[in-house]
Amino acid sequence: MSTDPVLVVGATGSLGSKVVDALLERGKHVRALVRPHSDATRLERPGVAVARGDMLDPDSLTAAMTGADAVITTAAGYTRGGRDAHAIDTVGNANLAEAAHRTGIRRFILTSILTSDQTPDVPHFWHKKLAEDELERLGVPFLALRPGAFVDQIASGAGNPLDKGRLFWIGESTMPLTFVHTADLAAYLADAVDADAEDGERVDIGWDRPVSIREVADQVGRAAGTTIKVRAVPGGVARAAGAVTGRFVPIVKDMAAMFRWFDTGRYVADPHRQEQLFGPAPKAEDVLARLADELRASRR
Repeated sequence: MSTDPVLVVGATGSLGSKVVDALLERGKHVRALVRPHSDATRLERPGVAVARGDMLDPDSLTAAMTGADAVITTAAGYTRGGRDAHAIDTVGNANLAEAAHRTGIRRFILTSILTSDQTPDVPHFWHKKLAEDELERLGVPFLALRPGAFVDQIASGAGNPLDKGRLFWIGESTMPLTFVHTADLAAYLADAVDADAEDGERVDIGWDRPVSIREVADQVGRAAGTTIKVRAVPGGVARAAGAVTGRFVPIVKDMAAMFRWFDTGRYVADPHRQEQLFGPAPKAEDVLARLADELRASRR
């Protein structure tokens, strides 16, 4: 284990901030890449150094990585939005790979997406596959974790479902697929820094089994002592909306393509390698019970 810092890209985000916490819990020194004008107040604590930079500024990335042992990137323009979203997911990821190549990073850990290599029609999935390919092309020693959908973010995306009594979904609500919990993924990303893995591995991340969004609603509701319904927009309606508005708002078309992929039933992780590296995959029932507790706590 090195005493050199781990650079976290995307450290001010929901996942990135949890990665910082997980690294500190493991005794790691952390260097957080923060955009020049972003608020880094939450990161100001012992063991965390702030490096100002931008994924679209290659020199700032090289400076941030110099002297670091490893890099974990959780950055995603798709989820952040804004006019630079596409550039971050394409040019930005290529810049990160180039900076890692130049600085000789021991291990680069990419937060990828489950089945990204099978989905050229889902832009933000495919961009992760291209990022993996660029790291491989440059010979950067990397490990890509490919998580499923973030259940805690989906559950609270339209407000607390315990208050609303419903979850929103697009497409088939009974189709099983792979989910993850943000905190669990953050722990895996932190553990990946020193995991006994081969360079270039792509590792699916999920639970012991796939579940449908209807099962998520049923189990969370049961654990919380209430009823949660699923309000699903038919996939055909979403695709039609994506075809019309996607010309002006690309994220809408991207989302429609993602949910169409979910409906194929192929968005399912193989947790075998995950379990070898990080221990038994979480049981779906346990994570959903924990999610119910978190949703109850957030109401207080």
